[in-house]
Amino acid sequence: MALETDPARLAGEHFDVVIVGTGFGSAFFLHRLLRENGGRILVLEWGQRHDHQWQMENEANSALPHQDTYRSQNPKPWNYTIGFGGGTNCWFAQTPRFHPSDFRLKSLYGVGADWPISYDDLEPYYGQAESIMSVSGDPDMAAVMPRSTPFPQPAHHPTTPDRAMKAARPSEHFIMPTARARVAANGRGACCASLRCQLCPADAKFTINNGMTDIFDDPRVTLVLGAQVRTLEADASSVSSAVFDLDGKDVAVTGDLFVLGANAIQSPAILKRSAMDGPLVGRGLHESYGTYVEAMLDGMDNFDGSTITTGLNFGLYDGAFRSDYGAALVYFENRWTHGLRAERGRHRQILPMMIVTEELVNDDDRVEIDEDGVARVHYGGPSSYTKKGQSEALAKLPKLLEPLPVEDIQFRRERPTESHLQGTLRMGADPASSVIDADMIHHRYRNLVVVGSSTFTTCSCANPSLTVAALSMRAADRLASRSRA
Repeated sequence: MALETDPARLAGEHFDVVIVGTGFGSAFFLHRLLRENGGRILVLEWGQRHDHQWQMENEANSALPHQDTYRSQNPKPWNYTIGFGGGTNCWFAQTPRFHPSDFRLKSLYGVGADWPISYDDLEPYYGQAESIMSVSGDPDMAAVMPRSTPFPQPAHHPTTPDRAMKAARPSEHFIMPTARARVAANGRGACCASLRCQLCPADAKFTINNGMTDIFDDPRVTLVLGAQVRTLEADASSVSSAVFDLDGKDVAVTGDLFVLGANAIQSPAILKRSAMDGPLVGRGLHESYGTYVEAMLDGMDNFDGSTITTGLNFGLYDGAFRSDYGAALVYFENRWTHGLRAERGRHRQILPMMIVTEELVNDDDRVEIDEDGVARVHYGGPSSYTKKGQSEALAKLPKLLEPLPVEDIQFRRERPTESHLQGTLRMGADPASSVIDADMIHHRYRNLVVVGSSTFTTCSCANPSLTVAALSMRAADRLASRSRA
């Protein structure tokens, strides 16, 4: 891993490619770029590198608290990691694909917007990302999300409730696909079901630290840690340089291609500090909305699966109702989120669940910068669309759970965050309603590629990280194809 920390030696250097960030978006773009030569590449990371041992000893993913890197007028937390590997450190490694209908929300249901790409456009890259991460998965999921390649690893062991649901609802209930290893491989241990995925004791979940450091060891790549990108310098149609703070000094480097992959708060903040904001930059910050629910079971034990979340139910996901209220995913938990049952002999006769609903993008929910240039979040709360999706899902849950011996269903509480911030530099065909195009290139600055979940056009119920990785590899592929043409 080539590390360069002397500001004087970097100042004025020219690179073929300058990449901001080392998380899912930036790393998977770099992985694909290196297959096409890539030239001389500089990667700028605001945080430091903290390996697995450091994270376990310090019980933290980073020494830089994310809450110190933005300000907000709303108490809602927006979770992310500033450090080498970005969100691959703190994620729980759940890797469902987006549903094909998620890409066509406007044309199918008259709400939201259509993505400028389809599920079929992204499908090969989903498979490639799953291969890199050694994803464990349920082959039956092809009934909902068609696939051209098998999962690299077998599915995790289901719980007893999962097995009953799969038997009764084989086209709706699946074992959660994860980048938490089912079988030890590639230096990663098997998932130990310790229920501490943010700080995985077995190092079983995929991270950049345990799965992709080779791309940063490549001699074409210079990685600079502790480099906070402040601005990009641009003329009317292209970016010429990046200015970053390193050891308290401003350093400027020039480049031919720039890849912006901070996150959905910090990426738009960089553009706003650069006077490259435009009317939609920073607009539409969003994430899905979740609640906790529990079902009391009569004579059926739970918690006998092999990972933290075992089941994923699509019975409430897709249909004409999405024109009126949000789709819902129901997650079956293999952990006692709210404690075990108190009755003697019935401690495990309980099924904790999460209900997660999609959200509509609201331009009033946005990222600005304050007088100090620090990102400031303005957020008004979940929409009526997603709240109605939650209430409808809760009302339909008894029928969904009919294969199980359910005595009672109890609402527990709202989830404060899904830790899936997205949408502030959205993708689209029309520059009037989007920031980047289908190839993830800025509509105006044609040598600026944007990667990460900031690019999402709409808000799926599903976890976003696999889609970020797939989009990034596709973007690098499309760029290489244009270069060869």
